[in-house]
Amino acid sequence: MTKNKNNDLPSYLTNQKPTTRAAIICILASCFYMYEFILQVSPAVMTSQLINDLGLNSITLGTMAAFYYYSYTPMQLPAGFLFDRFGPRRLLTIAILSCALGTLLFGSSSHIATASTGRFMMGMGSAFAFIGTLVLISRWFPAQYFAFLAGLVQLMSSIGAIVGETPLTIAVNHWGWRQTIIILGVIGVILGLLIWLIVRDSPEVVSKGRKFQPASKKSLLKSFHQVAVNSQTWFVALYSFMVWAPITAFAALWGVPFLVLAYGISTKAASTACTMIWLAIGIGCPLLGWWSDKVNLRGTPLKFAASLGIIGLIPAIYAPHLPLFWLYVCLFLFGLAASAQSLAFGVVKDNNHSSVVGTAMGINNMATVAGGALFQPIIGIFLHVNWNGIYHNGVPFYSVENYRKAFILLPFCYLIALLIGKFLIKETHCQQQPNVQE
Repeated sequence: MTKNKNNDLPSYLTNQKPTTRAAIICILASCFYMYEFILQVSPAVMTSQLINDLGLNSITLGTMAAFYYYSYTPMQLPAGFLFDRFGPRRLLTIAILSCALGTLLFGSSSHIATASTGRFMMGMGSAFAFIGTLVLISRWFPAQYFAFLAGLVQLMSSIGAIVGETPLTIAVNHWGWRQTIIILGVIGVILGLLIWLIVRDSPEVVSKGRKFQPASKKSLLKSFHQVAVNSQTWFVALYSFMVWAPITAFAALWGVPFLVLAYGISTKAASTACTMIWLAIGIGCPLLGWWSDKVNLRGTPLKFAASLGIIGLIPAIYAPHLPLFWLYVCLFLFGLAASAQSLAFGVVKDNNHSSVVGTAMGINNMATVAGGALFQPIIGIFLHVNWNGIYHNGVPFYSVENYRKAFILLPFCYLIALLIGKFLIKETHCQQQPNVQE
């Protein structure tokens, strides 16, 4: 079998046209990514219920929610390696069933320890969703589609986050948070069965009549070393962390209660406003991927996106009496900025060999989601440190100024991302770099 010199993929794969089967497989895998985003952001629309029902405050709520990231973040590296070694079908099935079991445990919990364990299990399973979908795309579609399709996968995540905002708020108000979460657990079981029945590891596996791909003999240490010695791996990872950490802190947890206080709106209206962030991410991810491929550049879109984060986030948090229309605009720009993390995976792919692309993407995704593990509890700590001791209905009440002081870290993230994009990330011109080794 001949090899393509640019990316060392089999020639039948790099030259093939997209098929209906490929589309169905990748859409189904991206549905898992959409599902895990619903789980990821769900605490944001039930903060008051969780505080009251489980006896929490801002620190314990932030810590409990962050248990999702305590497993999600460190699992990215082994998840990427396991995809390189064993293939997506088995791993995605096990992963989504782990999510579903954790969701059912969370929904039935009556204590913070049980709820935190459920969140931990959700994060462990969710760690496989994005990387697994990208690995399937890299195997079932020609290389020139990768950046754009990675953006479309992020669109699915945005749909999940949007469902996790206003529609989930309506469901929680109608059924209560426990029943809503349990329904999500049942949906996860069904999706896991569909993935097992339909997804296949690669066209090569299908053509040879196999159920699974042969296991790779490359060790985790060797795969990690191959990726880690490239300094661009770490610069891109740091950029990804900086553009996505504000999303995990604001849109996925603390943004809704802040908007309720700062703008005097209902929880439903605040979740609708946060929907603008996820809508922008859904639009921005494929748009930035298309733009990057069109101009044959990675750096320009990365720097442009980081600039939008500064422009959008500062007035949304600190401008007094900002009209709702301009709030929506600022939050939309905030979301467009965060969508650059999708394009960063294209840069990662450009800088690493196809045999370790799962490991490389795992490292980058680990950096991307690390903001949740760090920033959600950090914002909670900052809130509590600045708290003036006022209680409302027996629970701590945090003022608008408390939130604004706690959010001071978020605009700086985009400033740092802009500097990284300008001075540290090298332009790849959307091509695999010649110094990449097998």
